[in-house]
Amino acid sequence: MGTDGNPDNRSIVRQYQFADSLAEQEAQLAANPMMGRFTESRATLAADPHRPLYHYVNPESTLNDPNGLCFWQGRWHLFYQAYPPEDTRQHWGHAVSDDLIHWRDLPYAIYPHPEECCYSGSALVEDDRVIAMYHGTKLGNMVAIASDPLLLNWEKVGDGAVIPLSESEDDPLPYTVFDPCIWRKGDHYYALSGGWLPNGPDRKQIRANFLFRSADLQHWDYLHPFIEDDHYTVVGDDGACPYFWPIGDDKHIFLMYSHMTGGQYLLGDYDKDRDKFVVTDGGLFNFGPSTPSGVHAPSATPDGKGGVIVIFNMNQGMPTRGWNQIMTLPRLLTLDEDKRLLMEPAGDIESLRYDHRQLGPIELPANREILLDDIQGNALELSLELDPGDAPMVELNVLRAPDREEFTRVAFYKHRGRRYRQRLSKTAAMNASSAAMQKFPQRYESMITIDTSYSSTLPDALSRAPESAPVYIAPDEPLQLRVFIDRSVVEVFVNGRQCLATRVYPGREDSLGVSLRSQGLSTTVARLDAWQMRSIWDKGADST
Repeated sequence: MGTDGNPDNRSIVRQYQFADSLAEQEAQLAANPMMGRFTESRATLAADPHRPLYHYVNPESTLNDPNGLCFWQGRWHLFYQAYPPEDTRQHWGHAVSDDLIHWRDLPYAIYPHPEECCYSGSALVEDDRVIAMYHGTKLGNMVAIASDPLLLNWEKVGDGAVIPLSESEDDPLPYTVFDPCIWRKGDHYYALSGGWLPNGPDRKQIRANFLFRSADLQHWDYLHPFIEDDHYTVVGDDGACPYFWPIGDDKHIFLMYSHMTGGQYLLGDYDKDRDKFVVTDGGLFNFGPSTPSGVHAPSATPDGKGGVIVIFNMNQGMPTRGWNQIMTLPRLLTLDEDKRLLMEPAGDIESLRYDHRQLGPIELPANREILLDDIQGNALELSLELDPGDAPMVELNVLRAPDREEFTRVAFYKHRGRRYRQRLSKTAAMNASSAAMQKFPQRYESMITIDTSYSSTLPDALSRAPESAPVYIAPDEPLQLRVFIDRSVVEVFVNGRQCLATRVYPGREDSLGVSLRSQGLSTTVARLDAWQMRSIWDKGADST
């Protein structure tokens, strides 16, 4: 036991104290042994053909949930669950970026003690400090504070958990103590704790998130369950890794991870008088279980312009020696005029482009695959625009072997998704009979799919059931795709309204090709732009 009465869970990873000025910190980092160790590890792991070049991967060992994404003194900071090789309990790893794309490793930020492990949490930026709130296993939810230029020195609040776990199974709490997020309203801090309740049908688990309030960060009062009118999460979900931020002019967004169905979001109204979040819309970030090879947990922060920046980690689909899991590209979330979610790649992704190729128009005759001989690679960005017309399906194949033994298929099905009645006014919704409702206009969604069934010939690479997502495309609107291929990850952004992402593991060195195909009827691709993509790491570390 430690002198404070808590278990002595001190990490054996060396912890460094840094100066308070940026210049001194940079000088200390240049000579820091851990930074040298990270550089050597990156150089060694770069030989793995499935290790991405321009998606963030931690420098050594494995990673899990991203945490505490925030913008502090002109720089973006990303934290994550890290597993140092000499003490494989979760610590908070740390990276910093000027542009959300080029990341620089920093020493481990938050170390376990008195908690056993440092699990997931969020960060709140104030004028003079950054507050991290996270789950400390065996104790409860913790708070740590940093105020130095690079957020290298963290000090924990109090002698243990600020929101403790129940001390006895015989005296259960009315809430779960789990992944927290934090914000400020007026003179008080507010925090959500992730979790669940056994209030579903036949006492099945449903998502629940519990609200707490504090004036000083150390003493917290439980208020109530936070979310109302949630018709979007499903029976069996839980509310892990919550993030709650304003978005647009008058809405709020709640992001979370369900251990059953993966990354999700809810949109709605923050009733500040009752301290309740009233849900008006919702959706998914992955379309199937998060394992294998799917989107995992979010970390999110306001972009300062009314949008929200979010990044996810992605689960593996094949064992990789010495490392595991990656981060997605950061995404910018905004709202359209109808308060529906928009999503685009965030950060200076364009700075990675080189060797630009442009094609088009490209005629796609019905039922014939067109191989693009001039465009190949496993670290690419593709941007294309086409009018699918009445073709039942149009597909783009990437990471294609010359004999098509391996390929990853991106397919679009126009107006083949769900059908919706357009949103009704409150009066119309109250008064409309079933017959009258038939007269209201309908909206047809299209479907976008990533199929990894033939992505790899390797025996231990797990293919994923086709990842299929709805996306609204207006009747006369062209299909616009931005496709990011990075060795073992494919991310597809569709008309700024949807994104699919999955891991893939080609086993052949020549699985580099790109092809197009139109099913049933011919189609014209108006344009296709392709760029090779540089590594975000220094030469010799994760670069080719």
